[in-house]
Amino acid sequence: MLNNKWFILVLISLLTITGCQSMGGELTSSAGDITRDSNAALQDLYAKNPEARQLGKRAKGILVFPDILKAGFIGGIQYGSGGALFKKGRTAGYYNIVAGSYGLQAGVQSFSYALFFMDNDSLSYLNKSEGWEIGVGPSIVVVDEGMAKSLTSTTLQKGVYAFIFGQKGLMAGLGLQGSKISRINPN
Repeated sequence: MLNNKWFILVLISLLTITGCQSMGGELTSSAGDITRDSNAALQDLYAKNPEARQLGKRAKGILVFPDILKAGFIGGIQYGSGGALFKKGRTAGYYNIVAGSYGLQAGVQSFSYALFFMDNDSLSYLNKSEGWEIGVGPSIVVVDEGMAKSLTSTTLQKGVYAFIFGQKGLMAGLGLQGSKISRINPN
C-alpha cells in the first residue's frame, strides 16, 4: 500500500511539472542567470574532460543543462529548469528538460547534462520540434570517459553526443526513460 502512495505522489509531481512546462515555460531564473550557470557548467566539463572541449570546437551547437534533479522510488521524475543553447560561443536559446521513468529505482541525484549537436540537421530538428523527445529524431550517443578518449574525426558519425557530469547524490536502479526538451522564454 505504501508503494502505491509513493507512485501516486510521483505521478502527480510529474504531471504538475509537465503541465507547467507546456504552459509556456516561464521561469523564475533570468536569461542572464541561465546563461551564466550553463556556461560555468560547460567550462567545468571542459576542465575535467579535454575531449569534450575538442568536440565543442566542432559542434554546430551545444545545449547545456547545469542542474537537473532526478528523484524516484519505483516511478521517477527528472527536471532541469533552465539550460542554454550555445552557437559559436553565443547564447541562441533557452530550454528545459523533463522526464519520467518507471522501473526498479530509488534515490535522489542531481547532475549536469550537455548535448553536442554535430550537424545542422540535428540542430535544426531541435529548433523545429515543438518539444524534442529524446529517442525520437536524431540519434544520440552518450559519451562516457572511456569513449571520450577515443573520439576522432572518423569515429564522430552520429548527430548528437551527450555528456552527463557533475553527479551528486545517489540513484540506484534500472528503468525506462523518455526525456522531453522544450524551448522556454525566461525573463
